[in-house]
Amino acid sequence: MSDELDPYIRRWGLLPDGEPFTTFSGFLQPVRFNGARCMLKVARREKDRRGGELLVWWSGEGAAKVLVHDQRAILMERATGASSLAEMARSGQDDQATRILCDVVLRLNSHKAPFPDQLVPLDQWFGDLPVAAAKYGGTFIKCAAVAADLLSNQNDFAPLHGDIHHGNVLDFGDRGWLAIDPKGLIGERGFDYANIFCNPDPAIATKPGRLQRQASLAADAARLEWVRLLQWIVAWAGLSAAWCIEDGQEPQHALEVAKLALAALER
Repeated sequence: MSDELDPYIRRWGLLPDGEPFTTFSGFLQPVRFNGARCMLKVARREKDRRGGELLVWWSGEGAAKVLVHDQRAILMERATGASSLAEMARSGQDDQATRILCDVVLRLNSHKAPFPDQLVPLDQWFGDLPVAAAKYGGTFIKCAAVAADLLSNQNDFAPLHGDIHHGNVLDFGDRGWLAIDPKGLIGERGFDYANIFCNPDPAIATKPGRLQRQASLAADAARLEWVRLLQWIVAWAGLSAAWCIEDGQEPQHALEVAKLALAALER
């Protein structure tokens, strides 16, 4: 990991300010830059490089601000606040956490400057779902059918974060709640709200009545059609379940969210 981070620490004159760590998306190191607490991230995959470019484009509005960057690495402001949306959801403040997430997404989707290059279209992002439907059947078939209808009739296009959830919107203190770790997609803005309902953990996501309540709240806060939002939840949960199987993980949590959203649509 030091081989990935050290060249940037030297090049950009950074001072290590914590232990380095690795995530699915990159190699990270808390650092100081001209005295400010920052985070250095070196991308591991192409989609994470796209995410860094999207962070640069957002210019710190709704997302962490990037101070220095190149094609592979970014130096961004660091979240130093003590609050956590996941803990809020677990401690009786689920409604408030959902409203915060929706507000952040609205801010991200409000940018009207020319869109950055190299964003991945949603129909490409969903390519694994029809494959899973053909292979596994059942709920995957229903999710794939809903996704196909949505993807063929998209509207209100915007650059998309692609992975909004309680762990990717952090407390930046005086700067408020900001997003990190985007995937760099483009498509209908309603998609960016879908992953909220698979989080922050399986127990909360599948709690009786929770999905319908939070979907109603989010549709109002995000100015979305309730049915359209439920359809995006179905589509995303199906795709998430397909990826879980590919990664050797249990897909039941995501499939249960898909079933809950399908049941709400049927009612």
